[in-house]
Amino acid sequence: MSDRIAVFSHGRIEQVGTAAEVYEHPATEFVAGFVGVSNILERDGRRFTIRPEKIRMLDEDGRPEDDHVAEFGRIHEVIYLGVMTRYIVDLDAGGRLVVVRQNLESSSDQVLTDSGRRVMLAWSPADAFTVRGSHKEEVS
Repeated sequence: MSDRIAVFSHGRIEQVGTAAEVYEHPATEFVAGFVGVSNILERDGRRFTIRPEKIRMLDEDGRPEDDHVAEFGRIHEVIYLGVMTRYIVDLDAGGRLVVVRQNLESSSDQVLTDSGRRVMLAWSPADAFTVRGSHKEEVS
């Protein structure tokens, strides 16, 4: 058994690293989407990925931590998954983010009424990683 993995696309190596490195710090958009669910956003010419579990969803008038990036949006879809709920949020500045929350203190009836609600999404800059296109995109 090995403690390192390689992610290939079209016969070319996209990234090599430990499972945690590949998941937490994907090098390309392909790797980000291949290893779990990831969000890709472009802001100010920078393309970056942020995992759904790293995003905090707050009320629209909430206060993010001082160093966190914050964006406003509207919940487009709510998917109740038992132990957690997946939210699809359309951002005011463009783009769409997937956010997951554990259902620690909420029921399916409560979370399903969230569709259409305005929210603030916040994340630490340390959890957002710049990604490049895959080798296939670079050749095309």
